[in-house]
Amino acid sequence: MGKHKKNPGIKNPLRRKLIQIAAFGFCNSHVANFISGKIYTGKWKKFCVPGLNCYSCPAAAFSCPIGAMQAVSGSTKFNFSFYVTGLILAFGVIFGRAICGFLCPFGLIQEIIHKIPGKKIRLWKPLRYIKYAVLLVFVLILPVADTNYAGSGDPAFCKYICPAGSLEAALPLIATNPELKSALGGLFVLKISVLIIVLLLCVFIHRFFCKTLCPLGAIYAMLNKVSLMHVSVDKGKCVSCGKCGSACPMDVNPVKEARSGECIMCGKCADICPVGAIAICVSEKKISEKNQSENGTGKNDENRMDFFEDKENHQREGIENH
Repeated sequence: MGKHKKNPGIKNPLRRKLIQIAAFGFCNSHVANFISGKIYTGKWKKFCVPGLNCYSCPAAAFSCPIGAMQAVSGSTKFNFSFYVTGLILAFGVIFGRAICGFLCPFGLIQEIIHKIPGKKIRLWKPLRYIKYAVLLVFVLILPVADTNYAGSGDPAFCKYICPAGSLEAALPLIATNPELKSALGGLFVLKISVLIIVLLLCVFIHRFFCKTLCPLGAIYAMLNKVSLMHVSVDKGKCVSCGKCGSACPMDVNPVKEARSGECIMCGKCADICPVGAIAICVSEKKISEKNQSENGTGKNDENRMDFFEDKENHQREGIENH
């Protein structure tokens, strides 16, 4: 029997990586500032990018949504908060955590670090809920509750946790502005310690920060349940081989939880599915209908027969070898 046609959807690893690199460059277009040690403060800094990218990064052309949200919450003026919140919700409702998988600069950094040789392990799943506590306490509560005499609060997540800020902003600025070294103290040691721990764990656990600590990921995770862009599984075609769950870098079984808040829609499950039962869609249209229109009626049954025929051949070869 002929080999089935690959399933539709965003599934090409190289294509995704190119999009990630382009997004990284778009968010950090002022590269020359790494040499001058200056921070871009032009008109585009009034706008936020959808991913996590530090405002104070010398190359950053836009603001970070989490930083902007805290700055507004901690200030005495709230006219900007509706814009920031609305922007994040709009991005989340349309794309969900596909933003994490395709557009987040710090997500790309974590994936590159995970390429470093080392034993790769899966995260203990209950730890994934820490990011919701980080969102609640450090982004929403502390900037409002912990204020100074003037009534303004600190951006707690940026101040105490954010490894993206330490890597993209603190270290480059200190390297190019020696006078800043005299102001370093315990807070800097804390932030650098968090950065080192996160980066080390990213070597062994894919996107450790995204899974456990990212408050922006927590927001998009909740919106993943209703986002227009989502993973769609044709249960009628699925042969329950388990390959999709094993291949998922975010430890999601798309057959059981296609709308999981942890899914970043990287497309690896769609790539590895032997019968084309999984696709990344931007509508509620069933992929079974798409496949029938593109491949012709009856092609789905042929794909399933191909899979089971290959499985029987492997089993037969195994018996003969023994």
